[in-house]
Amino acid sequence: MPEALLWAVAILLAVAAGWAWNSWRHRVSTRPPGTRPDRAATDRAGGRRPAPPRPRGTDRPGKPRPRDSDRQDAPAPGEIWWADVPYADGTGSKVRPCLVLRADSRGADVLKITSQDKSDRDDHVRIPTRDWDPGAEHDSYLSLTEPIRLSSAAFVDHAGRCDADLWKKVRSLRHLPTA
Repeated sequence: MPEALLWAVAILLAVAAGWAWNSWRHRVSTRPPGTRPDRAATDRAGGRRPAPPRPRGTDRPGKPRPRDSDRQDAPAPGEIWWADVPYADGTGSKVRPCLVLRADSRGADVLKITSQDKSDRDDHVRIPTRDWDPGAEHDSYLSLTEPIRLSSAAFVDHAGRCDADLWKKVRSLRHLPTA
């Protein structure tokens, strides 16, 4: 009996250590506050809450963003926008960059952009990041899976335009809707 109790304690400690390591690793892998607008708070239960939307026209909270002469107030195909994008499992959302495929007055079809390395996957392509996120330390990855429909209210801020060569490649993919 004492040996079984020791094994039970050892297993519980291993599970707790794994949970703590994963939690720590997740916190460390995110950027420091203020470097990206998609930084979301974590609630006491360990789940993520969506980041509050930033006011239009600001790059960072409290810093006005210079108005681009070609910037529009509504998303257009080929543009990259920061938008409140729902998680795939439906448990919430976060503000993240996305590429607009098609847009109308009610919203737009978008592809998600992630900063996580997806170079080993066929359903993601590298997307140059520094043109629209000057604080980025490396390129991001564009998901080529099914687009997501977002309402007009989900769009937070214009980030920039998609690289011309990548946009041409995305437009040639038959399973994706384009303007």
